Amino acid sequence: MAFFQKIKEAFIKNEDKDKYLSGLDRSKKSFGDRLRALSNNFHGINDELLEEIMVILLESDVGIHTAQKIVDAFESNAKDLKNYDSMEDYLISILYDFYDEEQDAPINYNEDGPTVILMVGVNGSGKTTTSAKLIRHYLQQQKSVAVVAADTFRAGAIDQIDTWANRLGVPCIKGKPNQDPSSVIVDGCRYAKEHNVDILICDTAGRLQNKTNLMNELSKMRRVVSKEIEGGPHEVWLVLDATTGQNGISQAKIFLEATDVSGIVLTKMDGTAKGGVVLAIRDLLHLPVRFLGLGEKPEDLKSFDINAFLMGITKGMDADE
Repeated sequence: MAFFQKIKEAFIKNEDKDKYLSGLDRSKKSFGDRLRALSNNFHGINDELLEEIMVILLESDVGIHTAQKIVDAFESNAKDLKNYDSMEDYLISILYDFYDEEQDAPINYNEDGPTVILMVGVNGSGKTTTSAKLIRHYLQQQKSVAVVAADTFRAGAIDQIDTWANRLGVPCIKGKPNQDPSSVIVDGCRYAKEHNVDILICDTAGRLQNKTNLMNELSKMRRVVSKEIEGGPHEVWLVLDATTGQNGISQAKIFLEATDVSGIVLTKMDGTAKGGVVLAIRDLLHLPVRFLGLGEKPEDLKSFDINAFLMGITKGMDADE
């Protein structure tokens, strides 16, 4: 169990470990518990075991393409494993290497002025709530934060983020319903520069009306930000609802064609048993998962950590065993 011990040691040092355990409990039951059930009838690495691992991966929403890659990587070097514990340890190491967190560039914070973060995604993904949770995240890091209510098309969206901003004590730059969202973002950028704001979060409209309009709208937003703040937007984070699984990945591909997405925020992880979608996102979208939504409270948005994630979906509350 040498590899598992490595991620366990890293997990124990993570201050968010308890939230990872509780937030990923459903995924643990569908993945980790079922994986451990294989120990009851383990007879070495054979076709039957490989098929069972494939089924567990698929039902955890890893997706057929990604699951096959994982099983192939596992099979190529697992034939000499004689007991269940060594098999499980090796499989976890395959999942760790598959995500390959070390290839991710750090978040691109602007050292010479405001860092502009565009939040994009479809309606219902939790984008506005996630924007509010990010406000709290950066306030906890002693950063000054402002938010732009750039979703001017959805009824109530402006009021929703404005209410959150007031609750958290940060300024909200907002326009009028149906106003050009790019003009509101311009106002936000100018406010951020004038008031030395560290982080400017832009909550954009979650529309997928058609690809052409989406591309034009997001391209305009990027263009006006870059004119106002050098290097901006510094991050574009796509918010995906984890409960939609593979459908969320299909939505993501449309946004990837429309703009340069730099990371994923995966919401509602506590409400799904299909945590394997994290691996599918990595494989199919080639993007880092920056944050996980592990509950409904503002403090339940956590920075993604592959060690904590693997511990959560494989060992869960048995972490001390």
